[in-house]
Amino acid sequence: MREAIAKFIPDGSAVALGLQLEQMIPFAAGHEMIRQQKRDLRLIGPISDCLFDQIIGAGCVKDIVAAWVGNVMMGQAYNFRRAVETSGIRIFDMTNFTIALALQAGAMGVPFLPTRTAMGSDVPRGNHFFYQIISPFEPKETLYAVRAIVPDVTIAHVQRADEEGNAHCWGNFGVVQEAVRAAKKVIVVTEELVASETIASDPNRTVIPGFLVSAVVHEPFGAHPSPVQGYYGRDNEFFRAYHAETRTSDDFARWRSKWIDGVPDRAGFLNLLGAERTEKLRVKKHAYSIPADYGY
Repeated sequence: MREAIAKFIPDGSAVALGLQLEQMIPFAAGHEMIRQQKRDLRLIGPISDCLFDQIIGAGCVKDIVAAWVGNVMMGQAYNFRRAVETSGIRIFDMTNFTIALALQAGAMGVPFLPTRTAMGSDVPRGNHFFYQIISPFEPKETLYAVRAIVPDVTIAHVQRADEEGNAHCWGNFGVVQEAVRAAKKVIVVTEELVASETIASDPNRTVIPGFLVSAVVHEPFGAHPSPVQGYYGRDNEFFRAYHAETRTSDDFARWRSKWIDGVPDRAGFLNLLGAERTEKLRVKKHAYSIPADYGY
């Protein structure tokens, strides 16, 4: 993780992460960005839970292109609110759907995609990701053009991948496929590193092809405290504690000192969390899919 973040996320990068909504958020990658004191980042994503808040609190962020920033189960995120109110961090307000459209446009290599969504709302107001246009086919029809987003780097957390970055993922995809195809570089963080034959055995589940991937990081529990379907559940207590322990800048500094700067990597984080707690989070009742026959 240390090498991947150092090599592929220079200061000033536009980074897409937290792309599968409330699951599989790459917290381990975000914490390494904080340890390396990345600066002037643009964060892109629909719902990052409190990962964006942590990166903002560490002073890494210049602006944000997002549908929502906060602590999903607790409400507001204090670092985000302080940054907007006091330091003038710039926010480009999007919706989940327009984030998807913008990333899809980037993936297609076109400058924008047209839509009717967000019409009648304040989302496009003063927002250069939206431009009002007239349909060339229905001259009286007004549309919005949603500007393409091309991240410098997309970070995707998956259940399993091989060494080339071919990755299996299941559950809620969110906008991870659009973000991977739109990005200039892709970092895949995986719970399991498996043989290429395992990936090839179920090709339809390969949502990220290896030829798009710049780095593969094997990082079990790398999405904690968010859940990974089939591996571990959501650590609700961690989110509650984060909300209670980061109300002020000094509070966040203490939290960061313990959970990020005070440990060298994710293994150190898990050691601090404790084996009993991680074991409790592991999936106990498995629900396997029925095997698919790819024979001829």
